[in-house]
Amino acid sequence: MQYTAEILVDLPRDEFIKKLDNPDNMKHWQRGLLKYEHISGNPGQEGAQMSLSYTMGNRNIDMVETIIKRNLPDELFSSYDTKGVQNIQKNYFEEVDGKTLWKSDNIFQFSGFMMKLIGVLMPGAFKKQTMKYLEDFKAFAENGTSVLDT
Repeated sequence: MQYTAEILVDLPRDEFIKKLDNPDNMKHWQRGLLKYEHISGNPGQEGAQMSLSYTMGNRNIDMVETIIKRNLPDELFSSYDTKGVQNIQKNYFEEVDGKTLWKSDNIFQFSGFMMKLIGVLMPGAFKKQTMKYLEDFKAFAENGTSVLDT
């Protein structure tokens, strides 16, 4: 499954990147984030890995983020691996009239019968979750609104 999500954030790109690139900010825009921990490589650099734990509904999901390409402020590519799913996310950041256009290309690869079935039957859920993260980041970056407050 492959799709693109995008959002325009009312911040200059350099300010946008500072907020996005600070892992301490993730809790403010990634709903359900329980914890994160650096596990290998130079933090934030290509090849670095971080473990991420989320609660989504009544399930806990653990995944590993690997930074594939870091060419900030223009682009940041990462993979997210969890049981039965790999998400490769290619993020592009463009300054447009003093604002930042964030374009996120997502590729989901499923393994195992159940995950493949979920991918076929519920593609909208994955798209909706991606868009929610973008919208929550926009609210945090522009207004300081944290998902922790809801």
